[in-house]
Amino acid sequence: MTRLTGSIALVTGGGSGIGRATCERLAHDGARVAVADIDATAAATVAAALGAPDSVRPLAMDIGDFAGVGAAVAELRSAWGPVDILVNCAGWDRMEPFRDNTPELWSRLIDINLRGPIHCCRAVMDDMTARNSGKIISISSDAARVGSSGEAVYSACKGGIISFSKTLARELARHRVTVNVICPGPTDTPLLRGMVEAGNEKLVAALTRAVPFGRLAAPEEIAAAVAFFASSDADFITGQVLSVSGGLTMAG
Repeated sequence: MTRLTGSIALVTGGGSGIGRATCERLAHDGARVAVADIDATAAATVAAALGAPDSVRPLAMDIGDFAGVGAAVAELRSAWGPVDILVNCAGWDRMEPFRDNTPELWSRLIDINLRGPIHCCRAVMDDMTARNSGKIISISSDAARVGSSGEAVYSACKGGIISFSKTLARELARHRVTVNVICPGPTDTPLLRGMVEAGNEKLVAALTRAVPFGRLAAPEEIAAAVAFFASSDADFITGQVLSVSGGLTMAG
């Protein structure tokens, strides 16, 4: 028996990048995994690669749509039962100076990176508090801790996730629901590669050089931290922020 056997995990952004690696790791550790993504085809592809339908299932979900999130969680509850582990992994960014941003871009960034995780937490927390058990893990960013040129609103959203999670951790502690945050540094994902292709290769190269380990993180390395917070090894850990960044930031 692996350490997450019997648990039901919902991973947003599961169709690629850190989300896909997280789905793979949690499935390996024995959880039944719902691969949630706005790209239903990507979610289905990952789910098909990971296991049988009774252990891994795709779930079409736009985290910016609160009613849609609730409907997707209800669909999962009807099929498998209530969510034990929520991993808020879905995210999006476009790297450009703040003075060049448009209000439309701000809205999209906020909907995906801040409102989305809030929607998902609200959709699962009643089931968790009713059972006095649950794990909520949100992927923020080291940009939230130190800032990042070209990512002003994104950084603000990710900082908001840290504050939100700490408050939620306090509110849910009496129900034995843990709420923790992981802050990746620069990670080799399709999103980052897209930023390079959009003309930000010098900035990304500079970020990579700034990492004491001298390389980007692999998505699997972020997923390993998620698996720790999801496990019973972290039952007495809540309201915490863990950087997985090769030493790029070393908060006291």
